[in-house]
Amino acid sequence: MKDREWLKRMTGALGKYKYVLLVALVGALLLVWPTGEKEKTTSPETAREQIFQVDQIERRLEKALAQIEGAGEVTVVLTLQGGPRQVLAQDGSATEEESRTSRETSTILLSKGSGYQEPAVVQELGPVYQGALVVSQGGDDPRVKLALYEAVSALTGLGADKISICKGK
Repeated sequence: MKDREWLKRMTGALGKYKYVLLVALVGALLLVWPTGEKEKTTSPETAREQIFQVDQIERRLEKALAQIEGAGEVTVVLTLQGGPRQVLAQDGSATEEESRTSRETSTILLSKGSGYQEPAVVQELGPVYQGALVVSQGGDDPRVKLALYEAVSALTGLGADKISICKGK
């Protein structure tokens, strides 16, 4: 008997609050619904990925340098001082108290929805090269050597003191 009374009371309450329960149920479903976005990891590139990128750059450089008249077959080896990196947008404030100045900076985050945030990127910088070795069949000809120096310097930003050009077999 008590079970029937309880059941009647519950169905009466359910009828009275059915729209509230429906809205709560839809809200709960929307919270667990997948957004379709996969979370991007902001971890730095691994050494293996950086080596792969350097290999690609070296191959492209070899193809370009081989087109220089008299260069012949070319092999390029690049060394990195630092890999590619991103410059993040920052917001800062400075306060001056008596003879002290304090500064606070924080990285600006962009909201992508569903609670996902990522830092605002102002600039993406390429790798910083430390040195280059170019082995060329025509590496003993001064005109070819000068053209190779200029090309490697223009593409990598290295000075002539950081580029070594040798004659190959």
